[in-house]
Amino acid sequence: MEFRFELALCAALESPDTVVARQLGAGVANPGGRIVDVCVLAPGPGFDRRAAITPERIPDPAIEAAVGPGEAVPVAAAFDLPPDRAAAVVERAVEIGYLERERRDGRPVVRATARYPDDWVGSLTAIENKPDLGTPGDLAAQLRYDVALGLFDEVVLATASYVTRAHLNRIPDPVGVWRFDPETGEREVVREPTPLTPDAPGVEIREERSLRTDVALVDPDALARKRRRVAERAYGKGWRPSPPACAHAAGTADGRPYCDRFDRVVNPGRDCGAACTAYDPADPPAIDRDRLRDERTAWVAEPDGDGPRRQSGLSRFL
Repeated sequence: MEFRFELALCAALESPDTVVARQLGAGVANPGGRIVDVCVLAPGPGFDRRAAITPERIPDPAIEAAVGPGEAVPVAAAFDLPPDRAAAVVERAVEIGYLERERRDGRPVVRATARYPDDWVGSLTAIENKPDLGTPGDLAAQLRYDVALGLFDEVVLATASYVTRAHLNRIPDPVGVWRFDPETGEREVVREPTPLTPDAPGVEIREERSLRTDVALVDPDALARKRRRVAERAYGKGWRPSPPACAHAAGTADGRPYCDRFDRVVNPGRDCGAACTAYDPADPPAIDRDRLRDERTAWVAEPDGDGPRRQSGLSRFL
């Protein structure tokens, strides 16, 4: 249920003014220690310039390397990394079009194809999905983590449940609350989120116990680097999963994987395959995920150097 709820919410949130992605690591000391269900990126002033570089995620070490679009720099001087790791980063950055590589005097040198814009992200909103508030699990702890760290500009809880005053009292005050119907796509704002302060120091909750909570202070520079990584991951990844390789598989109009046999959206990683009684191996259906994403969001599938066609703030998304 939660997977179908999540995909329906992603489809409903898409707009020409945002980039929507799902399942992103949001921890700082432990990047995989906190996975955010949905992230919505709103463009900043430099979004056009970022979109014009590549539709792919740019590796963070390539962004941080001492290399720009001017004179080429030896790889060894540009990257403070072991040689094998630097070579792998350069290979990927060249493949996606962020770096150019050549050899001078027998040494590899690189230059950036464009200057990376530091202001391309306007805001990041994290959304935690909990369709049924009757089985909250670790919901309160997850939301406390997000609020204390302050990595995102806003944090929202999305649910299909009727939200009572008791529910709201158990949710940190800065967290916004939406009631979302995955069948109709209708969304009711129960409580507006309070803006957080990502440019201030944050507190990362490592472990919560009955009488003790272990935390780590995170400085603004570390938060800024993590925000860039989250934004790059969101821009390169999107939210649509690959459809299953089954004869019964199809796609909805907005690109969600669908099973004709069971007449519902499915999770290819859990619902499909040899364990399914109706599984019939076949080529996966042709779902043009890049076309859908290009048409429905601010992401640009084939940049031509002029940047995306539209840009605005998060206000239209909310």
